[in-house]
Amino acid sequence: MQDDQVNRKPRYDVVIFGASGFTGKYVIREALKFLHTPSSPSPLKTLALAGRSHSKITQSLKWAAHPNPPPPGLPILTADTSDPPSLRRLASQAKLILNCVGPFRLYGEPVVAACVDSGCDYLDICGEPEFMERVEAGYHEKAAEKGSLVISACGFDSVPAELGLLFNSRQWVPPAVPNRVEAYLSLESSKRVVGNIGTYESAVLGVANADKLQELRRSRPKKPRPLIPGPPPPKGSLVEHQKKFDLWAVKLPSADSIVVRRTLVSLTQNPRGIAGVHEDAERIERRETFWSSVKPAHFGVKMGTKSLLGIFRVIAVGVFIGLFGKNSFGRRLLLKFPSFFSLGWFKKKGPTEDEVSSASFKMWFVGHGYSDSSLAGSGNAKPDLEIITRVIGPEIGYLTTPIILVQCGLILLHQRESLPKGGVFTPGIIFGPTDLQERLQKHGICFDVISKNSLPA
Repeated sequence: MQDDQVNRKPRYDVVIFGASGFTGKYVIREALKFLHTPSSPSPLKTLALAGRSHSKITQSLKWAAHPNPPPPGLPILTADTSDPPSLRRLASQAKLILNCVGPFRLYGEPVVAACVDSGCDYLDICGEPEFMERVEAGYHEKAAEKGSLVISACGFDSVPAELGLLFNSRQWVPPAVPNRVEAYLSLESSKRVVGNIGTYESAVLGVANADKLQELRRSRPKKPRPLIPGPPPPKGSLVEHQKKFDLWAVKLPSADSIVVRRTLVSLTQNPRGIAGVHEDAERIERRETFWSSVKPAHFGVKMGTKSLLGIFRVIAVGVFIGLFGKNSFGRRLLLKFPSFFSLGWFKKKGPTEDEVSSASFKMWFVGHGYSDSSLAGSGNAKPDLEIITRVIGPEIGYLTTPIILVQCGLILLHQRESLPKGGVFTPGIIFGPTDLQERLQKHGICFDVISKNSLPA
């Protein structure tokens, strides 16, 4: 590693930044489960919490530790995204920062900059394509030089989609090959589904920054696209009824599909994956074997509900955000009255504990492809094989996201020498060959093969 990275002696293994936020306190609760004790060894030996308000973080810590008292002497540090020196002090004391401060378009880049300058690793729960691609464009080379791993989308956005696609892809045993995989997301609850307000704010700002994202992409060199067997899939209808799951579904403009495509591009550039700093022979073999079993496919995400009325509700919210998000006055209205414009899905105060605990998600991955790769090259041959897999887990924003973020962090702490020295990457290309899927399985996020069937000619 770089000399300055080797000589760093951080005081804390992990710093949770944004610890007083609604998502942040759930991340604290999850992290405390893995804090090292003599009776429960863990790579997470030292943890600190950081944010703007010492008193609010103290309250979050008490909530997260309940019914136990907070761990004695757990450090609480003060830092603010508007104060770069405070962020540099923070990053200089940490091996890894878990950033929970969104929207990331507004508050994320100063944290990334501080981590890269300090050679500190960085994970976040961002689902904002413009931010992620801007960070990749602006910080990848310096992060690689400094030994800082920067990985966004380490929450529900976009790890279930990334690992779910890779899991489906690996079920296509040669000579079979996939052509496309469509993900159908269903959010379920015995009470009512209440979304993360940060997700809503990010969607609003995403509309505002859509032109900037296109401009950024045009300014960057073209990257090689993955070679996918067979013709491009048909566009299909806006709304469909997926009888296999009894879901009405609508196409969803999704960070997941963008992150997955970036991972597949990385794989095209690095067919054996990205080498670690000091991988042993066993880990090299695992990484290369894993990626040799992954086959690229066209990928998209659809939002599913049990009723057609639910789909119209999804479309209505999308129309509100699309229309009002294009100008500053409309954005002010959207952000001031989230419950009204989201038809009750998003509220500033967030969901109750009961609403969180009663919610869950199911994500089906419907893969269509060819039983033999030779069929893909014969004109406009239709796929003749379908493989369906599924990922299920608890509530997405406050349970699944902290589980994923903390497990990604534990892998970084435990397996750092087997991972790339530094750079800006997607979660799939870094964590795909690790034991992340197995870890998630142990903590309630399950991966299953549902069916494998021939398609009618």
